[in-house]
Amino acid sequence: MFHLHTVTHAFVAAVGAALLALPALTEPPKASAPPTAREIRGATPYAPIENEPAPKLIVDDPLPDLLDKGIVWIQYRTENVRIVPVFGKGALSVSPRVGHLHVRVDDLSWLWADASDLNTVDIAGMPPGEHKVLIELADANHQVFPGQSKTVKFTVPSTASASH
Repeated sequence: MFHLHTVTHAFVAAVGAALLALPALTEPPKASAPPTAREIRGATPYAPIENEPAPKLIVDDPLPDLLDKGIVWIQYRTENVRIVPVFGKGALSVSPRVGHLHVRVDDLSWLWADASDLNTVDIAGMPPGEHKVLIELADANHQVFPGQSKTVKFTVPSTASASH
């Protein structure tokens, strides 16, 4: 036999349970915590890092913006090494690791060290033609970290002027 009271009681219980769950369904999702300073910037310079991961050099192709004027901008970034003007044997034990770049143009016998960390190698006055720039990530004692060099090849258009 069908009892309205039993059906009504079951219906009210179901609606009540649904209403109790409703705030959880209508609340906006909780935002995840923003990345920590360590996740973005890396380890603090105040604490030594045990078993530091290997240093890494990432180099982009030259920006095309000013090649027609003989100006070459090559952006780079490093991982697990800080580019700073600190040199010598004593700096080899600094943690986090420190280093600098060696930059060589067109196989010339000389190079320059860049410890500015401006994230861009800037070369002006390049004559028209094909060129290459070797960028190496070196430790504080000028030893290149194994496998951390990149050669970037590019062409300066024949319309470029080498005078600046």
